[in-house]
Amino acid sequence: MHKVELSYSLAPQRSGGKSIRNALMDLLLAVREHGSISGAAKAMGLSYRHVWGELKRWEAELGHTLIVWEKGQPARLSEFGDKLLWAERQAQARLAAQIEALHADLERVFAVAFDDAAHVLTLFASHDEALAALREHAAAQARLHLDVRFCGSVDAISALNEGRCVMAGFHTPRLPGPGTLAQQAYQHLLQPGRHKLIGFAQRTQGLIVAARNPLGLNALADLERTRARFVNRALGTGTRVLLDELLAQAGMPPAAINGYAATEPSHAAVAQAVASGAADAGLGIEAAARSRGLDFVPLLKEDYYLVCLKAALEQPPVQALLTVLRGPDWGARLATLPGYEPEHCGEVLSLRARLPWWDFARKKKPR
Repeated sequence: MHKVELSYSLAPQRSGGKSIRNALMDLLLAVREHGSISGAAKAMGLSYRHVWGELKRWEAELGHTLIVWEKGQPARLSEFGDKLLWAERQAQARLAAQIEALHADLERVFAVAFDDAAHVLTLFASHDEALAALREHAAAQARLHLDVRFCGSVDAISALNEGRCVMAGFHTPRLPGPGTLAQQAYQHLLQPGRHKLIGFAQRTQGLIVAARNPLGLNALADLERTRARFVNRALGTGTRVLLDELLAQAGMPPAAINGYAATEPSHAAVAQAVASGAADAGLGIEAAARSRGLDFVPLLKEDYYLVCLKAALEQPPVQALLTVLRGPDWGARLATLPGYEPEHCGEVLSLRARLPWWDFARKKKPR
């Protein structure tokens, strides 16, 4: 059985009303209405040779005869050709409303491309509730459309360095010092002078636990004491880096956590695992816990940053984003999210001051 593929074209205005056009059906209808290949070609503004060639190509591809020629008689559609046109009319009639809705949706989306005042910014970022809210806010307030792809923090910055996005989002504990796992994860990906750090938010990370915290989990040590079923985040995520850092500070090996190897792809997925009873706890953000009626045990506050290449800082989409982030409306919106606080929103920050890992003095060449 042959499958149906849909396609579309861009034009100054619609020429086919509410229908979906198909080149073969147009050819068959023209032959039926005009009774000859030459008449169909003339009506469609095509050459006889082109129409003939297209019909023979379609016959070979579909494995059926489309046109019947009898000596002294005008060309007519074969039974198969008639059935194709019948099927096409049935489909168009049954799907007219859906087809019109599809037309409208496509035209609405493509209108952005033709709107000189609108901007699109591709952003790979660590999973974050505030970025999802920013996507809606920026589109509504500034005609700035954020093409957000959620992934791990390390993967996000790697995508930026490889040219697959214009901006990346990642998070670290506040002022992570030399020798931390955050330094090991991010320093080799970020280069002072090449990258520009942009403030976004401060958020709280902690244990996502069942409502009323039935196991009394108030610290990582309680996970070991109770053998609570834990769900982790994958390698390459900022939250996985954070958990390993907290475990090291507490002198706890990963093996002390029951479920350290079990992973979920996002904060929302961790919260859902706890809500469904598949896990007792996981490390994540407060907003994910509250949205599912779960309890939350705060462990630390961290900074969520955006980063772009220096060369991109003056691009119109990036400037539009900075304007949105600096606006009071966004600050007020961010403050309504559980566990979030505005923190240098939209400010271009010193990479060395916020992530104090580089010693520029040692890199100076001797005189």
